[in-house]
Amino acid sequence: MKEVRLNNGVMMPAIGYGVYQIPQSETERCVTDALELGYRMIDTAASYFNEEQVGRAIRHSGLKREELFVTTKLWVQDYEFDDALRAFDRSMKLLGLDYLDLYLLHKPYGNYYASWRAAERLYKEGRIRAIGVTSFSDERLQDLFLHNEVKPAVNQIETNPFFQQQASNAFLRSEGIQHEAWAPFAEGKDGLFAHPVLQSIAARHGKTVGQVVLRWLNQRGVVVIPKSVRRERMAENLDIYGFTLTDADMAAIATLDRGRSPIYDDQDLATVKGIGTYKIHD
Repeated sequence: MKEVRLNNGVMMPAIGYGVYQIPQSETERCVTDALELGYRMIDTAASYFNEEQVGRAIRHSGLKREELFVTTKLWVQDYEFDDALRAFDRSMKLLGLDYLDLYLLHKPYGNYYASWRAAERLYKEGRIRAIGVTSFSDERLQDLFLHNEVKPAVNQIETNPFFQQQASNAFLRSEGIQHEAWAPFAEGKDGLFAHPVLQSIAARHGKTVGQVVLRWLNQRGVVVIPKSVRRERMAENLDIYGFTLTDADMAAIATLDRGRSPIYDDQDLATVKGIGTYKIHD
């Protein structure tokens, strides 16, 4: 498994398995399939409501804990300092783990300074190997690390052929923060899998559009966490190192960038309010 080195020296797999929107009833089976196929990084979150099922699959896998890289995320509702500590303990209990590999603040809303300082404390105590954020814009991320002690190791942001995050990728590289992509397939929106540019590149390499997209991201130095509930598609998504996209391929994909999300507008006030006030527990 190809790995990347985070800014604190921790090694992170370059490709993992994401469980966003996988129902509880399917999660254990899906994670079991992923681990059997060779995935060693699993990405979940408190707001996905499937941490317990992820934990069961890990325990039943027979794999050594040190072979795995497990990520979960803290939801905005629990961003006050003491709430964040309690939420971390809840996640760890559900996962059944003694330590976590990566803990991410899930959105850049609410009192994320307090939650970051709680994450710093857990990191310094050795309960987490690396800490980072999700969906932070460059300016919010910079402000966070300029006024705290531990620099984020990862920013997990939406990145796909329609929203390529070129400027953010350059900024993250310059700051030594790992770029990780969520929604690498744009959740299938706007005909991504049928796009003629991607289909043409895939045909030339004898690969699928999904494999081309994941390879394109990895060649840009971006970590990926594709999701599928189908075992054959999981295997396909993992098989991205037997070919290399040419400069012409990369240039062709670059033309697809619209500079905005095909999924949601994070500048829309109603959207931001809905995310920022969404509660996952009483």
